[in-house]
Amino acid sequence: MVEAGMKPMEAILSATVNAADLIRRPDLGMIAAVKMADIIAVDGKPEENIEDILNVTFVMKNGEIYKNE
Repeated sequence: MVEAGMKPMEAILSATVNAADLIRRPDLGMIAAVKMADIIAVDGKPEENIEDILNVTFVMKNGEIYKNE
């Protein structure tokens, strides 16, 4: 999507919050208190450089840590 002209942050939101809205699940696609979340952390600033989204340093799914560098 970025290669087609979307700003990096717009592409990230499209893949998370906007996708959840599209399937009528606004409870998905965000981090909030008392909600279970699958989370990744990356090294860099993917909102500025989308390539940085590939530099994953932390992964948590269903409260279990799978990667922590």
